[in-house]
Amino acid sequence: MTIAPADRSELLRLARESIEAGLQRGRLAPLPATFPPTLSAERATFVTLRVESTLRGCCGSIEPRFALAEDVWRNAWASAFADPRFPALTPHEYSGVRLHISVLTPLVRLPVTREEELIASLRAGIDGIVLQLGASRATFLPAVWETIPDPRDFVSHLKVKAGWPRTFWSPQIRIWRYETESFGEDET
Repeated sequence: MTIAPADRSELLRLARESIEAGLQRGRLAPLPATFPPTLSAERATFVTLRVESTLRGCCGSIEPRFALAEDVWRNAWASAFADPRFPALTPHEYSGVRLHISVLTPLVRLPVTREEELIASLRAGIDGIVLQLGASRATFLPAVWETIPDPRDFVSHLKVKAGWPRTFWSPQIRIWRYETESFGEDET
């Protein structure tokens, strides 16, 4: 599904509005009652906030649970105020924030049991990856390839994000891949 330019603009507007409402209310505001029908399909998204080139927040969903518009609304607020890596966004910082939205394709299970199989199957710059073992689960969006271009490093950093040692591997790890359609305020 390709997101039309008008819908991209609407999603970025909704993300901004969610953060502004959060700054005013101190909590997640209700989603505005209306949005275009093209944004009503259930989709998983991530919303990334940057100040200049520095990450300021990134939260999202791996599996679709809400309409595209509502998922962006919720994740924009979470990126600004509930990302555990950062303090809540302040009004002073808000004016310098640039938004980027990633809309995920459905997850596709990778039937690999060895780390070497996973590394060989990765498509650098294209694949987002989810690793899960028990309750521990972590993902990297395809955009992470820009900072970690080597597939072996990509996997080892993702294992650390999941709370495992870099050298850890278990044949019980479940793995999924996905792609994203990504756009930001400077690109629409």
